[in-house]
Amino acid sequence: MTQEQMKSAFLEELTKVAPDLEIGAIGDDDHIQDDLELDSMDVLNLVAALHARLGIDIPEADYVRIATPALAADYLVGKLAA
Repeated sequence: MTQEQMKSAFLEELTKVAPDLEIGAIGDDDHIQDDLELDSMDVLNLVAALHARLGIDIPEADYVRIATPALAADYLVGKLAA
């Protein structure tokens, strides 16, 4: 999966968890909690959705590595390649 495809997958799952968000309005560096206002339960739901879609385990210590769409794409592509 390419970087762009991974970012799209992340944004799709993000907007399922937070349906009030619009994909086109989310910037690469928007922080999911600070800028997009997801709470901790939303983050857990996002992690579960990413696991279900991609089969990637994301330990709690790595949540900071998926804090923005750009960071998440890098992290998830790396996890798939490993």
